[in-house]
Amino acid sequence: MSVNITFLGGAGTVTGSKYLVQHAGKNLLVDCGLFQGYKQLRLRNWTSLQIAPQLIDAVLLTHAHLDHSGYLPLLVKEGFAGHIFASRGTRDLCRILLPDSGHIQEEDAAFANRHLFSKHAPALPLYTRLDALETLPRIKAVEFGQLVTPMSGWKATFSPAGHILGASSILLEVAGRRILFSGDLGRPDDLLMSPPADAAQADTVLIESTYGDRTHPTHDMLTELAPALLRVARRGGVAVVPVFAIGRAQALLHAIHQLKLKGEIPTTLPIFLDSPMAVHSTQLFEDHPGEHRLTRQETHALTHAATMINSTEESRALASRHGPMVILSASGMATGGRVLHHLAHYAGNHRNMIILTGYQAPGTRGATLASGAKSVRIHGHDVEVNAEVVQLQAASAHADKQQLLAWLRSMPQAPDQVYVVHGESGPADQLRAHIKQSLGWRAIVPEQGSVWPC
Repeated sequence: MSVNITFLGGAGTVTGSKYLVQHAGKNLLVDCGLFQGYKQLRLRNWTSLQIAPQLIDAVLLTHAHLDHSGYLPLLVKEGFAGHIFASRGTRDLCRILLPDSGHIQEEDAAFANRHLFSKHAPALPLYTRLDALETLPRIKAVEFGQLVTPMSGWKATFSPAGHILGASSILLEVAGRRILFSGDLGRPDDLLMSPPADAAQADTVLIESTYGDRTHPTHDMLTELAPALLRVARRGGVAVVPVFAIGRAQALLHAIHQLKLKGEIPTTLPIFLDSPMAVHSTQLFEDHPGEHRLTRQETHALTHAATMINSTEESRALASRHGPMVILSASGMATGGRVLHHLAHYAGNHRNMIILTGYQAPGTRGATLASGAKSVRIHGHDVEVNAEVVQLQAASAHADKQQLLAWLRSMPQAPDQVYVVHGESGPADQLRAHIKQSLGWRAIVPEQGSVWPC
């Protein structure tokens, strides 16, 4: 019997990654992410999957970012009863990230109900913190290189993918076919993370294409960040930095610490990390020393590079402080959480600055800010943007076009087919063309909901 894959997400967009592999009546899901960005994408989170959750036998996770793991609590809530296999780092991060995601959704729904700006009465969270907590025991940690049997006759092996702690590429073997899922591939020259392992030999490859149409600049993040922070410090302003709580928050903290050590920015410039999830994620770097480049001393410095803000009261109190100061707060594309309150408070003042640190999916507030918009909608209101907006070009945690192609070239032999996923239509199609032209391999950009052979 054939092995098929259905693209339930991460097809034609960078979010909502869900790849359903089916063979002989068995169903395995690789990644289980939330859709983010445009409203028509976010609405997909509220529609039923093409398969009933109770029919899914097991889930494999490439990493913990919400666009790859954030749908799990809803999957369990709606009937999934199997195991979720992930690396130790991914399991540890999910223990922080998923309950926080549920909590933020509850907070956002409550805020919408108090201020009556939702079209729904009442506004409801997609899932709650309790839903997330009930999901966590299902996550089974596996070691890199360990052969895992998610169900009889199916084998999986996890390999380091760089990107963030625990990020993995996954080789799935079933019915004599070898299917390789790249996950989100990190950069060989990343400031924090170790480089991805070489690609395993496979018949079918799914490769991400977030930056499939471009090459990263040759300079590093410190070169871009130093003059921006110096400008805002000199004018006494506040820099609001929307960051992904896992990965970019830690990279920014490390970069700021290095700039202070070098004397390139004032050592007295106050730094605040306003995200309980980011605070706890930062502490995990000490528990996973083999996955990143930091020395023990640098890891210790990472946890002391900022004033850690935990409570809502502490977060609100930041609004009464005067600049200069830097506030790092989740989320990285300004889609929710505390950073929205900071943006609403500080975006209107020309002394202030908004620093965007990673990919901004179309339809997100981050993308709106990056486009130069003079206003952004927050909590049902249009907020004027007079602050300087800085988009860092060297801060991405994703491999670029050339690095993605180099990873594919590391395979011992050409695969039968490559599916280009996890990218907007432009970058995905450009990577497809590059794979065909430079490698001579068969490459396809699958559509949402389409079914293809493995």
